[in-house]
Amino acid sequence: MAEQQLLIGLCDGELDPRKYRSSFLTNKIGGKPDWPPSISWQSPRCRLCSARLAHVVQVHCPLQGSPYHRNLHLFACCQPGCSGLSGSWTVLRSQCAEAPHQSSPPQVAGSSATDWCESADDWGIEGEEGEELQEQSGALQTEVSPAVCQMDVSSSLQQLSLVESKDIPVFCPFFISVVEESELCEEHDELEHAQELLREYERREGVTAWGAEESSGGGEKYEKARARHGDAVFFRFMKTVSLCPQQILRYCRHSKPLFISKPPSKMSQVVSACSSCGEPRTFELQLMPALVSLLQRKDSSSEMVLEFGTVLVYTCTNSCWTAGTACPVEEFCFVQSDPDQQLFK
Repeated sequence: MAEQQLLIGLCDGELDPRKYRSSFLTNKIGGKPDWPPSISWQSPRCRLCSARLAHVVQVHCPLQGSPYHRNLHLFACCQPGCSGLSGSWTVLRSQCAEAPHQSSPPQVAGSSATDWCESADDWGIEGEEGEELQEQSGALQTEVSPAVCQMDVSSSLQQLSLVESKDIPVFCPFFISVVEESELCEEHDELEHAQELLREYERREGVTAWGAEESSGGGEKYEKARARHGDAVFFRFMKTVSLCPQQILRYCRHSKPLFISKPPSKMSQVVSACSSCGEPRTFELQLMPALVSLLQRKDSSSEMVLEFGTVLVYTCTNSCWTAGTACPVEEFCFVQSDPDQQLFK
């Protein structure tokens, strides 16, 4: 298997629907989900309290060498008592052919690709293609019959139903941009080199430059965190995140997740197999603590409606898909709470 590129998702400004029309090609936080052409509109319910789930993140993540557009939509329950529990989250995977007007007999499409995109620029495919496909999506979705939506639906998806959008909590939408973690590492190395030159100057001149104490405080903070929790897993998480504290998403299909606390001893048994094809699932992406502060409801509610440490998403290794189906495939979420939420504020 080829070595994977780790991509870091960052908030890239507010998505104003009055100025910009998003589509399923848009990577975004919150707002209403944009479904690919031929996929019927979905509104999942919480498995714990049956409340409507809010749309948290939409990611357009086609696999290299695949003829399909591919999306992941994450939803979460905003009800008190459900936040931070895996049963209150749902992730749906949907796909559509890159040429939606091209007719072909139904077939199961798997992908052996090990990369998400060839470059980070593929994260935000926008413009005329997005607007055209969004228009096609609106036209196609009005023609989907209820009978079609019965095809290849897992038992857990039977809880999905069509409802008025006013009954569903909506978070303020933001764009997501992406950088490669290797780019951040290069910047970090340059900063380390500059700091070393500064320390050498201070030793030579016998002075302390402004901000030197502050710049060294980060390491002490994480050392204190390690001492407080006595948890090597949490310490590793904090050290990794310190490279880019504002990261809201990490994407690297087929890689290992960054746990915030000690995972179950037999994680492979916790992650269920694909309900559609029976193949094992693989890690694909995770949501990070910095996302929590961005999840503000559009109804101006001041209540903290969602809190988590990290949300791990596992998807079908084959990314199985039956051409012509109108319903997405439910994948697997594993939620870890934050051992010390205050460190991220």
